[in-house]
Amino acid sequence: MTCRYSMLIQWSDEDAAFVVTLPEFHGCKTHGDTYEEAARNGREALESLIEAYQAEGRPLPDPAKLGTAVQVV
Repeated sequence: MTCRYSMLIQWSDEDAAFVVTLPEFHGCKTHGDTYEEAARNGREALESLIEAYQAEGRPLPDPAKLGTAVQVV
């Protein structure tokens, strides 16, 4: 699946893990012990969110483009 949605991966000392934020999906989060695991988990979360939106007949959010801000509600 080609995915054009954003993933922000940041280290969290508090969680001792890499935290993944999915801005276009209202800041949904996941995590991983390594950067690679966090990226995999982020991609899986995006795929699950896309499938859920489609199953519910909800419109998908527009992917953010480089240079534009995404408002997380």
